Parts: sequence; C-alpha cells; structure tokens
Amino acid sequence: MNPNVTKPFSFELPTKIEFGKGSIKKLPQLLKEFNVKKPLFITGSGSTRKVLLPKVTVYLEEAGIEYAVFDKIEANPKDYNIEAAAKFAIENKTDGIIALGGGSPIDAAKAASAIITYGGSLKDYYGRWKVKGPVQPFIVIPTTAGSGSEVTFSSVITDTNEQFKKTVKSQYFGPKVALLDPDLLVSLPASITAATGIDALTHAIEAYSCTESEPVSDACALYAIELISESIREAVFNPTNMDARSGMLMGSTLAGIAFSHSDVASVHCMAEAMGSLYDAAHGVCNAILLPYVMEYSLDYAVERYARIGRIMGSTAADDRQAAKDAVEIVKQMVKDIKLPTLSDIGIKKEDIDKLAHMSEENGSTPSNPRPMTKKEYVELFNIAIND
Repeated sequence: MNPNVTKPFSFELPTKIEFGKGSIKKLPQLLKEFNVKKPLFITGSGSTRKVLLPKVTVYLEEAGIEYAVFDKIEANPKDYNIEAAAKFAIENKTDGIIALGGGSPIDAAKAASAIITYGGSLKDYYGRWKVKGPVQPFIVIPTTAGSGSEVTFSSVITDTNEQFKKTVKSQYFGPKVALLDPDLLVSLPASITAATGIDALTHAIEAYSCTESEPVSDACALYAIELISESIREAVFNPTNMDARSGMLMGSTLAGIAFSHSDVASVHCMAEAMGSLYDAAHGVCNAILLPYVMEYSLDYAVERYARIGRIMGSTAADDRQAAKDAVEIVKQMVKDIKLPTLSDIGIKKEDIDKLAHMSEENGSTPSNPRPMTKKEYVELFNIAIND
C-alpha cells in the first residue's frame, strides 16, 4: 500500500475558484458580496498595469465601484514594497484587496494585508501563524501560470537588509476568491510563459516527490504535471491557443494546491537563495535547477520519479529507467522552450559557499527526498555551474 494513504494529514482550501474565459466579469458582484466599497489593486508597474489592469477595472467602473491602485511591486517583492503598499492602503482608506499579476503582487498583497489589518511592520509577521485573525477581503486574479499563489497560505518576501527571502505564512492568507481567466494570459511574452510554466512544474514535481507529500496533494500534483507537460510548449509558441493557456492556468493552480499542502524542496531552496543574492527571476532559477536536483535525488525517490516520468511520456517498464527518463524529459523541455542557463544568470563561483549556506537555512531543506546539508548544496551548485 502507498504509505501516504495511512499517514495522518489535514487539508484546507478556503479559496473559491472561479475558472474560465471571462470570469473577471464576476468581480463587481464578488466585491458586493464581501461588502467591499473601495478595493485596492496591488500590482506591478509593467505590462500588467498598462495592458491588463484596464481590462479588469472597466467592470468596476461600469458598476460604479471606486478603487485605488498601488503599482510599485517589484519582482521578488521587497520588504519596502510591502510597507509602502500597506501605508498606501491605510492612507486611501481602502477596505479590500485585489491582487493582479503573478506571484510577486499576490505574495506582496498577502503580506501587506497583515499590516493593513493589524498594524506593526513586516518583520512582526515573519515565520508562521503570527497573523492574529482574518485580514481584509482578498481576491486574486493571476496573470501568469506559475506561482500558484492564488491558492496558497504563504508569502515569500525579500528582506533587503539580510539579503534573504523570508516567508510569512498564515491560515488567513487564503484568498476569498481566485478568478482564473485564461484570456488574461494571451499577451504574456514567451519568455515569461516558459519561466512561470516551469515554476509551476517544479511546484508539482517537488510537492509529489518531497517527504511531506500526502494523498490530496499527490492527486493535484500528478494532474498538474500532466496538464503542464502537454500544454507548455504550445502555450509558449502559440500564445493564442486557449486550450494550452487554460491547461497551464489550471495546472499552475493545481500545483499551488499541491505544494501548499505538501511542501517544495531543494530546487526552491537553491532558487530562493539565487533570487535573494542576484534578484534573479524565480521561475528561471527553478527551470535551471530542477533537472539537476532531480538527478541528484533520484536514488531516494525512484518510484515517485518513475510515475512522473510515465506521466510525461516515458514508456519504460523498469522504474529506475522511467525515473531517469523523467530527468531527461525535463531537461529537454527546458531546452525546447529556450530558457536561460546558469551562466546566463551570472552566478559566481566565489558565491557558491554563501548560496549553499542560504539553501541549507531554507525551511524546505528537510523536505527534499535526498537529505541535504551545506556540503551537498555546494556539490550540487558546482555540478550545475560546471555543466
């Protein structure tokens, strides 16, 4: 019997999911249901702000709903982004939050909601379960298929003083509603579609193969792997294909459900270290590191990697061969969608010791199928950088 079936676990998903083309039209009615009179949009300053925000706000304007916009969220959101967003919300007397964008605005909105509702500074909420109670009504509209943050309880923020990514986790961070509209993804550039797509695949693979996996997260992870595998190339190279966009968006959300109830593992530990030190794109770091970590951990997760391999196309009857196939299939996928390499990020050999230390300190290190210490991380970074 699968040992996960007998292992105790708990599962909670407080977020209502509205999926489908045109689902953003439901936003005004949802705001009325939650008695939100003046929501705050939290987003970035790039194409989401310029192209996608007007596609959403038009429905609020038609309904006569006032709103405010904070558009200063950076990639790998910084602590000062969160403090500024909270201050802006309080000054503008908003009473609800709409996070519009990828993982950065969504994570920023979660962290800001704690300060908006209960005061203090971001540092007061670092760690787990430090938010006192429910936050302002919170709706998420993801515009990438990658982070899965629309259904998670965590927010990852860069502490600029420590140059280290900190997690703020609370059971109250589960959004009220996730509006999943694949039409908002059509204008996403190929490079971002590719990077965020592999981010979602990493969530699913690590959720399924890590030591904290459980039956419901397994089910979500496996279907996420299937959807992403069959959709990602088409989404990258034929961006108007709505079947592919829908598959990626649903795959990303399922992967988010999976890892939020299981965990991630060493790919994320290493990627977050690189993001902290180099401000490198999280999805790109995951894409680069995923096949190396899988190969390094293979002996400790043969059966699980074999199942992943078969879902992704391996026909091998032998589990070990199917597991090896999974690694090669991921490597080929990363090449096919033309993602950067480790050398493109500019990682420095003299930083490997620091990166390894930061990776070891990450709270998800114990979840990797292969036990990892700083020594193993140094070895793995060296393998990746010399390849």
